[in-house]
Amino acid sequence: MCFSATASFIVGGSLAGLGVLTLRRARLRSELPFAAIPLLFGVQQLIEGAIWLSLQYDAAAVRTVTTYMFSIFSHVLWPVYVPLAVTLMEHHAWRRKALWTFTLIGLVAGIHLMVLIATQSLTVVAGEHIIYVSAAHYEWPMMQIYVTATCLAPLFSSYRLVRLFGAAALVLFFIAYGFYTAAFFSVWCFFAAILSAIIYIFFRGAHREIVAGA
Repeated sequence: MCFSATASFIVGGSLAGLGVLTLRRARLRSELPFAAIPLLFGVQQLIEGAIWLSLQYDAAAVRTVTTYMFSIFSHVLWPVYVPLAVTLMEHHAWRRKALWTFTLIGLVAGIHLMVLIATQSLTVVAGEHIIYVSAAHYEWPMMQIYVTATCLAPLFSSYRLVRLFGAAALVLFFIAYGFYTAAFFSVWCFFAAILSAIIYIFFRGAHREIVAGA
């Protein structure tokens, strides 16, 4: 989480536990990647908790490692993983074809951002929020591609609750970008982590049976 080490560990631990429960409710192997999203967000929040501690205790080596670990999650994993996970659950042909396109878009974004992470300096500073300092990571054209893959792809799912997840993530993207621009990735990942609880609801009941028309 973007506000304190304690909050990060509480949210991360809670989501990790919820993620395990969500995975246990997946009935098909094709559902497992989507069911794993809360668990992955939990791990990401635990990593950010470690970043808070590294700043508090001036542990430079830990700070460097955890900063890059968090950035791999936030910049590289999500734009590829989210559309792929949604695609693997999809049964309608035209929706699945569209979702594969979003997955390719996410792959382009992920590779580009991975190159930036590997070739440019990346540091963190903390005030009320953790700020990941690397101006190139926030270039607007790439941000558009990023949000297309992560937020618009779920809107093409045949499952209503998955579409709700994508729509809410899109709204929260603009809220985080508009009000917390400097700390955008930290704040938005916090919002998205909490939002991932919807995925547990999706697998818990009959919600995944409510499918839109092809």
